Order: sequence, then C-alpha cells, then structure tokens
Amino acid sequence: MNNETRDQLGVAILGCGYWGINYVRVFSELPQVREVTVIDQRPDRLEEVGSRFPGVTLGTDIEDVLRSDDVDVAIICTPATTHFEVTRRCLDAGKHVLVEKPITTQVDEAEALISLAEAKGVMLMVGHTFVYNPGVQKVKHYIQQGEAGQVYYLYAQRTNLGPIRHDVNALWDLAPHDVSIFNYLLDSSPTWVTAVGGKILQQCCEDFGFISLGYEDGTIGHIHVSWADPNKVREVVVVGSDKRIVFDDVKTMEQVRVFEKGVMPSVDEASSYGEYRFLIRDGDILSPRVEVSEPLKNQCRHFMDCVMERKQPVTHGQAGLEVVKVMAAIDRSLELNGAPVSVQDIEAPVSIPHNGIPIAISRNGGSNPVAGNGTPVTAPHHNQNGKPVEVN
Repeated sequence: MNNETRDQLGVAILGCGYWGINYVRVFSELPQVREVTVIDQRPDRLEEVGSRFPGVTLGTDIEDVLRSDDVDVAIICTPATTHFEVTRRCLDAGKHVLVEKPITTQVDEAEALISLAEAKGVMLMVGHTFVYNPGVQKVKHYIQQGEAGQVYYLYAQRTNLGPIRHDVNALWDLAPHDVSIFNYLLDSSPTWVTAVGGKILQQCCEDFGFISLGYEDGTIGHIHVSWADPNKVREVVVVGSDKRIVFDDVKTMEQVRVFEKGVMPSVDEASSYGEYRFLIRDGDILSPRVEVSEPLKNQCRHFMDCVMERKQPVTHGQAGLEVVKVMAAIDRSLELNGAPVSVQDIEAPVSIPHNGIPIAISRNGGSNPVAGNGTPVTAPHHNQNGKPVEVN
C-alpha cells in the first residue's frame, strides 16, 4: 500500500457511540476520503448510522478492516480502556491511527504503541480536539507573542450534569482535555501534580476532582472537573503579568476575551518599612476575532494531511503519552489523599477503574515495550485479588 500516491484514503471508524458518530459525519465530508467504513457491535446503532449516512459501509467485525487493503486509516472511538488493544491491532496491520483521548490508560501501553507505530512506519495521532479549537489557538498566539507577559498561572473548569461513564472516572474522562490544553499553551509538561476527588454518584470511581499541576518554570495550573455540577462550564483562564485571557467554549460569541490588566513587582527597592511596590496595569477588555470552524473537522483534516504528506501531527503519540503520564500521577495522588506526586518518577502501581473494578497496574517505565517482531509486550492486568483481568 503506497499512501503517498493516493489522492484519497479509505477510513474505518471503530466504535460509533456518543462521540464516534461525529467522526462519521466529519470524515464523510472530507475531500481526502474515498470511503468510510463503520464497525460497531450494536446492530441498532449501525442501523441508525446507515439511515443518516447512506454511503457508509457498515460492519461488526474489526477483522474485516484489518485485512482490507482499501482501508488506509483507522479512527479509534471505543471505550478508553480498550484503546490499547484496538490501536495495537490496527497499527500491527499497517493502518495509520487516530485514537480518541486518552491514547491509553497506562503509561507503558502508550509507550508500546508509539514504538510499534515507528516500527511499522505508520502515523499515530491522538484526538486532543481542543488543541485544534480556534479559540485555544488564539490564546496560544497571545502567549507566544509575549503579549500576556509572564504567565503566572492557568486554571480550567469543565463541569456538567454527566454524561456519566463507567469505564473511567470523571478525571480520566474530562481532565485530559485541559492537561493537553495547558501543555499546548505552555509548550511544556508538568513535573508534579496533586489531586483530590470524591465519589458521590457512584462508588466505583470519582465523579469530581480538583487537580493542581506544577511546571518546571514555576507556572501553576489548576483543573476542576465534575459530572455532578448543574452548571455547564468549559473555561480556560490564563493569568499573566500583562493580561488575563479567558477562553469560554460554551459561548458562541466572544469566545475569547482579553483583559488588558495585570500586576507585577516594581523594580524599585523596598522601603525601610519592608513595603514592596507593585506596578498595576489597567486597560480595556477586548474580544478578538476568532475564526469560525469546527475543531473536530480541523483535527481530522490535519490528520489526513499529515498521513498523505508524511508530516508529524501536532498531537502526536508522544504528546498523548505526556498526558497519560500526568493522569497516572493524578491517580497516584488520589490514592495518597492529595499528596504531591512526581510525573516522571511513578514507580508504585496505580489503580484505574475498569468497568467498576479497580485494577492494580504496574508502571514499569516502558522497559522493553516492543518485541523484536514489533509486537508490544505487556504484563497481564490483575485485579486486587491477583486474578488476571481481560482487556476488551
């Protein structure tokens, strides 16, 4: 299969649930796509997809996709705990892969997928959709141009009444969005995290959480996520010495607002009374023009361009791995009732809910993640009783 010589590519979408059907719509509209195949094990869901998108090929067996030379790329929209196995099979079959966030729920599995994609010479991209949101990109522009001054801290709030998932907790469901946004805005990954959360709706996993992230340059990030808050909020705020910048994804108008206000220490020496002077900047509140475009379509178009032109995507596999490392540290901090945890030095097992069952996962640092034949090597999953747990 020589993708470089093709003007159009065959796309298979694996999993067509709450979010996956949006991928069906988007890829059906892209000019780079020759045909779309949808694989889902629910006949009623396939029937609905077929009625809405008559030109789409429908099926229930992933093997049909893996064996097909007409399928060049695979879009993984299955539950998070199945991402590793499904993505591994697609990469091993020589398919380029766009996998929904998070890339996996284990650090060593994410490392294995990255190594396998490199061995197979195929593209691996993660669906951190907010990175492709024009509003987030506008905020990035202000920071890159130095207009915000020194970034003191960031905070994000992502709350709503559901939708409640059963494969991961609210932190794994929602926080990867904001971790990926913070990392994108700062061109960096946090070095430590703290996290606390609670189980108020169900006893199997956390329904809400509060997360703090520490970056190497001293910048602090804070994230609040919840499935139980009646007020829907999708907001990211950057506080700098010169400006405060707000991205509000719920708003259709004035999605980005810039407050030309800030405060910073004066260069003047303190008085004999130990008083410090501060320079306070007061100015206008601006609402810059933000391009109107769908983030998911931007992301999918970018993925297709990268596959056809052999370019590295913005949210490549390594970027996805960095987010998973942060989430693993968050899990560890939850276990320690909010104690700080180093992102780079996670040694102890981390519990990640799988269908309501806590699984003890060994963080082995990714040692020998791929065998000589390109097949990922991972230790079996075990539950708290030491019995193996099968990953769907």
